[in-house]
Amino acid sequence: LQFTEEKLGQAEKTELDAHFESLLARADCTKNWTEKILRQTEVLLQPNPSARVEEFLYEKLDRKVPSRVTNGELLAQYMTEAANDFGPGTPYGKTLIKVGETERRLGAAERDFIHSASINFLTPLRNFLEGDWRTISKERRILQNRRLDLDACKARLKKAKAAEAKAAAVPDFQETRPRNYVLSASASALWSDEVEKAEHELRLTQTEFDRQAEVTRLLLEGISSTHVNHLRCLHEFVESQTNYYAQCYQYMLELQKQLGRFSGTFVGNAESTSPLPAATSPPAVAAATLPAVPTIPVVPTIVGVPNTVAESVLNPNEVKPPASGTRKARVLYDYEAADSTELALLADEMITVYSLPGMDPDWLIGERGNQKGKVPVTYLELLS
Repeated sequence: LQFTEEKLGQAEKTELDAHFESLLARADCTKNWTEKILRQTEVLLQPNPSARVEEFLYEKLDRKVPSRVTNGELLAQYMTEAANDFGPGTPYGKTLIKVGETERRLGAAERDFIHSASINFLTPLRNFLEGDWRTISKERRILQNRRLDLDACKARLKKAKAAEAKAAAVPDFQETRPRNYVLSASASALWSDEVEKAEHELRLTQTEFDRQAEVTRLLLEGISSTHVNHLRCLHEFVESQTNYYAQCYQYMLELQKQLGRFSGTFVGNAESTSPLPAATSPPAVAAATLPAVPTIPVVPTIVGVPNTVAESVLNPNEVKPPASGTRKARVLYDYEAADSTELALLADEMITVYSLPGMDPDWLIGERGNQKGKVPVTYLELLS
């Protein structure tokens, strides 16, 4: 009845102090954002919604979630099987095996990251929502009931005092029927007892309300320690994510170096109609913007037959830079020369590069002082 009358604006409501209201608002804000961060982190770690539903059901049934291969590991399996069918000794088969090994390592790193993030980040957030927040919600509901009881007692006392005052009004002694005076005195005594009873109930409900408000206040103030705990978990999540991406970068850098050494062999394959694309598109595009150098017809390469034109042009020790068309380039990664025709590179150093007729578009001639040799385009940032 008290709740309904408050909603209809027919009853007064005891307001909590401003500090208590701010604690309630902070707790609600913490709960709402923790839920959103938890759900989105689950989406980040497992983008497949069907897999997330399956894991949720296993968790609710208190059963162990079955092991599931990552996308990288599945891709590595397909690449390895394809290489066996195409021939592991062919250039394409060798490359598939190399890339497959890297994808397998990436998949294993992803599995470790998901496991670490689940333990160090998701579990504490979930424990807060399913543990501390449930306790806070329960105590807040009890406080709400205590507050309704308190306001109902206040309303009852107010009505009793109003009735007592009305009954205690001075009766009309000129009344021809003295019986009315007797009834008025009896009603006044009756309402006095009702007022005393209402005051006693009010004192009890006020005590219970104050006690419950203190319990709820202590729980709400504990939200600050929850923030500290979540902050620590967030640092651990960032640390595990940093290690994961660092591993991925290292694996892909090693793979890029391996593929860079193989690119010369792939160009000489008679079955190939076009050179393999560069590992990264921006440097390749930048290479295409080098000033044009007059070209000469390229003699097709046949396996087992030396291409004298290409060999004579691409010998770094004998070629000379064109009069125009050289550019400066910054080295992005360290590169170890595979043979004497290549130039070893160190990250962040500046070299001069240019292209020659008949060269593989994935390579340029690089010069550093008196040193000269072929360098892969994917390891360079061409400067204007």
